[in-house]
Amino acid sequence: MKMNIEVHVKNGQSYQKQYHFEKDKITIGKKLDADIFLNDKKISRKHAQILFKDHQWWVEDCMSTNGTCVNGKKIQKIPLKLTDKIQISDFSLQMKPLTAHSSPQEKVTEELKRKLEGAETILMATETLKERLSTQMEELMLQNKVNFENPMEKSSYISRQLEKILGLDFLETYIKDPEISEIMINGSKTIYIERNGQIERAKDFFESEQMLSTIIDRILAPLGRHVDEASPLVDARLPDGSRINVVLPPISLQGPILTIRKFKTCFQTLSDLTHTGSLTPESAAYLENIVHEKKNILISGGTSSGKTTLLNVLSNCIAPGERLITIEDSAELRLSQSHTLSLEARPSNVEGKGEISIRTLVQNALRMRPDRLIIGECRGPEALDMLQAMNTGHEGCLSTCHANSPRDALKRLETMILMSGFELPLRAIREQIASAIHVIVQMKRLAHGLRTVTHITRVCGLEQDTILTQDLFNSTKGDSHDTQLKIDAL
Repeated sequence: MKMNIEVHVKNGQSYQKQYHFEKDKITIGKKLDADIFLNDKKISRKHAQILFKDHQWWVEDCMSTNGTCVNGKKIQKIPLKLTDKIQISDFSLQMKPLTAHSSPQEKVTEELKRKLEGAETILMATETLKERLSTQMEELMLQNKVNFENPMEKSSYISRQLEKILGLDFLETYIKDPEISEIMINGSKTIYIERNGQIERAKDFFESEQMLSTIIDRILAPLGRHVDEASPLVDARLPDGSRINVVLPPISLQGPILTIRKFKTCFQTLSDLTHTGSLTPESAAYLENIVHEKKNILISGGTSSGKTTLLNVLSNCIAPGERLITIEDSAELRLSQSHTLSLEARPSNVEGKGEISIRTLVQNALRMRPDRLIIGECRGPEALDMLQAMNTGHEGCLSTCHANSPRDALKRLETMILMSGFELPLRAIREQIASAIHVIVQMKRLAHGLRTVTHITRVCGLEQDTILTQDLFNSTKGDSHDTQLKIDAL
């Protein structure tokens, strides 16, 4: 599709000019034949250029004397977003690509976007803004002679356009769909979704990388998070508890990557997991019993195997009178108990300062008089502090870690403790683990998408330098039928 570009150039209030181009390369500088001529002694003859390549607009500095900045940072060549501002000396440039030969419907949308950009709408409530824009869009449709025979088609068209202008485009539909648990956007044209445990390619795609970048900015802005070339990685949490991860070029070679793992509220009790086949009734009864007995439980499993879901379910089995403190990298747990305090780790800022790690939160939580600590995931040195808490009177702790089996989970704990920087003998580490962890619950995602408990393993202590374990439930060996006998024998 042929693209137009509109470039707005400003120099304070004294100079403002708009350029319209229908080309893939726009030169900027003091040279008389430059597409955008800027007469300033600080500007080089061939200072910079704007390029359209691989469905993406780029800005490149042409080895100028004083350099080119985007959003206040000096650049050599980076992709451009609609919100980016190019600074060359005292001039500010901002671009806006438009589709050539727009249809009447597209003209309506473009005109509405221009009105929105020029209006002071930042303090306006979202619903009020949608009502006003809907009214304006109907007026613009009359002016541009856009007619729909069916009133429902007209309403649907307005709704879709407002989602593009104010919302998250078709992502709104994916996020609201209860059957979709994960949305994986691998650049603007390739999108996969996980529906009922099965991954499939979506039919929808974004018009351009600028559109995808705009959507990412809309998601992150209310969360107080920012992502750009200088800081191209970000983890965040949506208000409903869903986790999002963003990776930008040049780290990503496919363009902007956005992953959304939705928070599902359908699994709140052990009975819910039993009905779906994730747990046997005997296993559910046993897990509920050891939670009440304040046993320390570690849930292990691979990525997207259901660890956090099971942790949330087990946490909701805790008596309502206890004081709970949850510690997470990105807060996902939704506990029903009233006396619950939630702590969330904080990443460092663009200057590399201000980080609050999970380990720091665990150490601080011990001073807050918790009855139980619930750590969303152990992935580093905080494992040592968690084990020390378990061994010093804080019973009934729960946590998760990434591992492929209960034995691997124990080895992972050893590795994480060694990451703390303390030179502890291996036997001392294993003694800490054996006395702290009582039960390991192993989760696995099966080929057809079901997340299920494959092992419930009791930690029996230390013999010489080996941690002894006993499988109370092991579905991989087909011995789930005698689980009740094993549990009764304990």
